[in-house]
Amino acid sequence: MDVRNEALAAATRLHGRVRRTPLEPSPSLSEASGARVHLKLENTQRTGSFKLRGATNKLLTLPDDVRERGVVAASTGNHGAAVASAARDLGVPALVFAPENAAPGKLAGVRALGAEVRLHGADCLVAEEAARALADQEGRVYVSPYNDPAVVAGQATLGVELLEELPDLEAVVISVGGGGLIAGVGSYLKAAKPDVRVIGVSPANSAAMHASLAAGRVVDVEHHPTLSDGTAGGMEQDTITFPLCAAAVDELVLVDEDAIADGMRRVIGAHHTLVEGAAGAAVAGLLAAREQIADRVTAVVLCGANVDPDVLRRVL
Repeated sequence: MDVRNEALAAATRLHGRVRRTPLEPSPSLSEASGARVHLKLENTQRTGSFKLRGATNKLLTLPDDVRERGVVAASTGNHGAAVASAARDLGVPALVFAPENAAPGKLAGVRALGAEVRLHGADCLVAEEAARALADQEGRVYVSPYNDPAVVAGQATLGVELLEELPDLEAVVISVGGGGLIAGVGSYLKAAKPDVRVIGVSPANSAAMHASLAAGRVVDVEHHPTLSDGTAGGMEQDTITFPLCAAAVDELVLVDEDAIADGMRRVIGAHHTLVEGAAGAAVAGLLAAREQIADRVTAVVLCGANVDPDVLRRVL
């Protein structure tokens, strides 16, 4: 996959359809980490997360007759909202499968955007399998949250913006679930500026990509509840993100739940912007990797803002 050229094509395709999110310096996190930290505010993206980039790019690459049949997705919330929003903008029906333990507030947001939601299984991977099966049965397109070249290219447009806005970028910190975001952004950055250090962060309670990269193959891991619900769950065995992450990610960091909550509070308190657990995980990873990024121009991707009110109350 030629991520660099596909990301540039996607950036043109998405112009005016997704928000070019702000990049702002963080004096407080710079002091805490020893790096020169900037925050990429993808939490201010339409639908509240970066996922809109990949979903919109995927739908725009479909032939009209295929798109009109409708699309199917699987998601704990953010990807589902992105697919629902993109489908609504293009006037096509969307069906979203979600695990039974998905945050109710996120699912309500998906429904509000016009998509049908079906609960299935207790894990993201189980919901994905059911969504793929139904899409095959009905002749509809399945929109993967990560395992799709068009989705990865759409997420990579965030990296295009980063280098345009911060050409002296030396390191980037990104939370990792199925790997679509870090595979796209990391691959684009490595192609455009190979010396940029790419750091991936996973919650210790659910770290499928971390374990898989350590093993050299996609492996199953035990998953426990985590504030970083946007990165939780397993991966498909054939995911294209695994080899992309293996090539692009320089370092992987595991963070615990206390560190994720602390990361959320740091951003909310100092920057007065709402973030979800996956964004808090990225901040926690920044602080955990402080020795490796000392004095480097570093971007932390605040990947989303969709946090359940009860979870936010507990964190604060």
